[in-house]
Amino acid sequence: MPWVQVYDPLGSWWLSTLLAMLPIAILLGTLAVGVSAVRAALAGLGAALLVAIWGFGMPVGAALAAAEYGACFGVLPIGWIVVAAVFLFHLTVRSGQFEVVKRSVAAISPDRRIQALLIAFCFGTFIEGAAGFGTPVAICAALMIGLGFSPKFAAGLALIANTSPVAFGALGTPIITLAKVSGLDEMLLCQMAGRQLPFFSLIVPAWLVIVMSGWRGVITCWPAIVVCGGTFATLQFIVANFHGPALVDVVGGLGSLIVLAVMMRFWQPATIWRFPDERESAQSVEVAALTTKQVFNAWMPWIFLSVFVFLWGWPSVKDTLNGGTPQAPNPLKGYSKFSLPVSGLHDRVYRTAPIASVLEGADRTAEPEKAVLDIPWLSTTGTGIFLAAILTAIWLQIPAREFVAQFGQTIWEMRWALVTIAAMLALAFTTKYSGGDATMGLAFTRTGWLYPFFAPLLGWLGVALTGSDTSSNALFGSLQRITAEQLGLDPILIVASNSTGGVMGKMIDAQSIVVAAVATEQKGGEGEILRFVFFHSVVLAALVGALTFIQAYWLTWMIPA
Repeated sequence: MPWVQVYDPLGSWWLSTLLAMLPIAILLGTLAVGVSAVRAALAGLGAALLVAIWGFGMPVGAALAAAEYGACFGVLPIGWIVVAAVFLFHLTVRSGQFEVVKRSVAAISPDRRIQALLIAFCFGTFIEGAAGFGTPVAICAALMIGLGFSPKFAAGLALIANTSPVAFGALGTPIITLAKVSGLDEMLLCQMAGRQLPFFSLIVPAWLVIVMSGWRGVITCWPAIVVCGGTFATLQFIVANFHGPALVDVVGGLGSLIVLAVMMRFWQPATIWRFPDERESAQSVEVAALTTKQVFNAWMPWIFLSVFVFLWGWPSVKDTLNGGTPQAPNPLKGYSKFSLPVSGLHDRVYRTAPIASVLEGADRTAEPEKAVLDIPWLSTTGTGIFLAAILTAIWLQIPAREFVAQFGQTIWEMRWALVTIAAMLALAFTTKYSGGDATMGLAFTRTGWLYPFFAPLLGWLGVALTGSDTSSNALFGSLQRITAEQLGLDPILIVASNSTGGVMGKMIDAQSIVVAAVATEQKGGEGEILRFVFFHSVVLAALVGALTFIQAYWLTWMIPA
């Protein structure tokens, strides 16, 4: 039986908004006060189901089906990506080769600020561009904790760095999705994002250093910050404005990584900075010279990782692994990807105005919301990382018995983290299909002439809710265009700001928090990580709002025509 969403179930927009916010408030609030992530996620999920069923009038079967759909999506692909990435890291540690990786990074620069720029920002940007979906946080956080960063800083810095590249992540998927949903030109949206995010690509490297060492740390490290951020921002602007969204992060990440590494051969900070609690022990250790063969051998697992992640993100490769196209199927068709309509939810839920356009006189969209569980077990990024782990075991001559034992140990250690991720995605999907996300979004549209400031915050909210800039764009892209046209604002600017503002919500979404905690082996540390990054997320999102506001009324020449 069809069900049409209601966005003001209590007859008062602010009361309905508070009702819709209740599950998220419970989730983040319980995390912040120290409740374990799995309990917080289950409490938030329980609240989301109650709000959906008794608050928004969603049929019980549909609400439970939405939660089941989200939980399955949480396990595959998100959970599988994290498991595979952590497993690969554990293999390199178990083989002893990660010690060589640590020494090779220290040979580039023993300064922790430089290491954070190289790993969290440059390498993380490349991984974001190739894969997205939490992959860079898992990999970079694990790398940094292996290098000797404290768990809190390894997780926090990986999350903060994974911001300005996100709009072009997974080979430009968020921008491509935004164009399809909003009906606007993809290249114009790409250019607009490329005229906002480079400002933040200059800011984020400095922000990382300030978080680590304060303003004094910036003064003694500013050449590296300028070169790192300036290289990426320049490449981000050029590729976004003259090529398209697909390779923005890949080119920018690799370019900034190479330029910064080369710079370190000719320049080092006058004062080598380390965390206060490690200074004495770190300075007393002598770093023996490494041969090129040793360095190459130790970095091969991460080269395997980069190659597989990039290939698995490439559309033509992904199509091949999924069985080809409908016009040209291959022998994998029907075996490498399964699509299962979610019973009780698929083709049952309808959105209505103003979230989606409806025909005149109709009370709902012509097409219902789809709910198809895709299981692309071969083409998902986690499988590519797992194959890199297999090649790593062969390369490092790890016996099959040790390989299997380490994989089993990784699964066992991450069992509760996987339950947490599944519960958090179940919460997000329940909120989406019940219409609670739209109710929260509509509250922003009541800001009138101030809307250019709040439009990016709507994207920020979407990412904080769903854990994905792509999902936020799919959710609010159409609403952003409708609101912009009603207020007489340029839709290209407003719609693009949904994605550029959304990237700042990436560091506080529950999925990313759990991924960071798992990668840094912080059991029960999710609340501390959330408290560490929340302020930075809000301030950076507000800065995107301020830039959008200025571009809407004064710097209109920056909007592509």
